[in-house]
Amino acid sequence: MADGTEVTTGHSGLSIPKAAFFIVGEIAGSGVLALPKAVEDTGWIGLVIITACSFLSAYTGHILGKAWIITSHRFRDCRGHVPDPYPLIGEKAYGKWGRQIVNISINVTLFGVGTVFLLLASENIESLFKDVGWDLSFCVWCIILAAILTPVTWLGTPSDFWQVAVGATIATAIACVVLIANISLEAKDLADEPLVHNKIKFLDFFTAFGTIVFAFGGHPAFPTFQNDMKKQKDFKWAVFFGYLIVLLMYFPVSTAGYFVYGKSLDDNILNTVCHTNYTHPHCKKGMTVAIQILITLHLMFGFVIVLNPFCQQVESGLFKVDSRKFTIKRVLVRSGLVALVLFIAETIPHFGAILSLVGGSTTTLLAYVCPSVFYLKLCRTPHDEELVEPDDGGTNVRPAKLPGTEPDGTITIPFWEKVMNYEIVAIGLIAGVASTISAVIGIVQPDTFTVPCYAR
Repeated sequence: MADGTEVTTGHSGLSIPKAAFFIVGEIAGSGVLALPKAVEDTGWIGLVIITACSFLSAYTGHILGKAWIITSHRFRDCRGHVPDPYPLIGEKAYGKWGRQIVNISINVTLFGVGTVFLLLASENIESLFKDVGWDLSFCVWCIILAAILTPVTWLGTPSDFWQVAVGATIATAIACVVLIANISLEAKDLADEPLVHNKIKFLDFFTAFGTIVFAFGGHPAFPTFQNDMKKQKDFKWAVFFGYLIVLLMYFPVSTAGYFVYGKSLDDNILNTVCHTNYTHPHCKKGMTVAIQILITLHLMFGFVIVLNPFCQQVESGLFKVDSRKFTIKRVLVRSGLVALVLFIAETIPHFGAILSLVGGSTTTLLAYVCPSVFYLKLCRTPHDEELVEPDDGGTNVRPAKLPGTEPDGTITIPFWEKVMNYEIVAIGLIAGVASTISAVIGIVQPDTFTVPCYAR
């Protein structure tokens, strides 16, 4: 802006609604399917955890956005098109090791999310085609889907494919409505059967916590979405509306699944609804098929969304490819990354294990630890550089002063906000370590081992 009060992208970027659609499109799909089982493993307190994680994730997403505003305000290399904004925040706050921690965590998280989305979509398609007599293994469907989605991953930055985010959000919203209706109808058939819940165990509880965190942890891609917005300072509203929509999807589905099915819940609720045999009088096969199709569409769209920030980071950092230009190098790099995700999916063909492990470790770190740690560090770091407007002829303008800025360049934070951020970090670290250990123990247990697809 000409008055220097805000940072803009310098191009026709994402609006608030479009950015909110990207947030929903990135995170909503797997949570709808996996959270009912997570609530069963945590008990009714899981519903409280879901609500708390929604608000905390929205807050830390907002804090991460403020950290990006500070870095783009202070440093020239953080303005304009930036393919790796989250690692840059880490670098400006804590140097090279801050960048490396974020880099490694993002790589693990986005690979994990992409793998989960590919596995879930393949399982849904396998189930759909079994109903019409075409029994093809989901291991094969993983390969087919990866081949179909690879050309779509060649699209440059989020502003180039915002329609994908809108499609993902609409598909999941409709699927949630139909799923709740289907569960309500089947509840009539189960009314005379006793509702039994699992006994809560330490291992299951914290493994489920990792699943819940995973369902809300879209933070690795948030700075990329923000960097692609017309007005980056408005990202807080995109985060607010995005998480509000996600909570409105997650909470009713999780509540209905927990109070209707109890211990019979599968890791994927679609394998529980109608018991997959459509024998209950109120079970509607057409509704179940519609849910599977809509959720599969979301997972396919979400796969493209979550992989994009990682693709930009790899191609710009390792191969010096400009994400804004379509080149053969971009095609080769992104195709190779999809192939690597496919290899992981074929090696660990059990989405629940990946989801809990990634959710408890790197997702917790990126969603509940790094945003607060980086924000607090940037605010208390003096900054003496004279504030100037860019001289490269671009439209990005560096504001003269951020709200709360002191004469030495530090930014004042209210005491209550400092305390809240420290509490978020502490809770994130404790719960994250417990969830990671629980997930690892669960993966190495003999009865949970899954043979790789290529070894079958």
